[in-house]
Amino acid sequence: MLERYRRTFFVTQAAIVAVTLAVFVQSHRLAAAAAFFATMQIGAITGALWAARLKRKIERSQQGFLVSR
Repeated sequence: MLERYRRTFFVTQAAIVAVTLAVFVQSHRLAAAAAFFATMQIGAITGALWAARLKRKIERSQQGFLVSR
């Protein structure tokens, strides 16, 4: 998980900051911007976990395919 999260960290954080700033500028509410920030951070970590799980499943299925030949 950390491998994927490290590779996409800066781009992901830049997008999160841009959206958070846009929400704050549009709404002028710090609570709304903080809620977007927290939700997007949780989503980034969850997405990295999910991607790592899918990658492991794909690698396992490919290894099984090669072995069965």
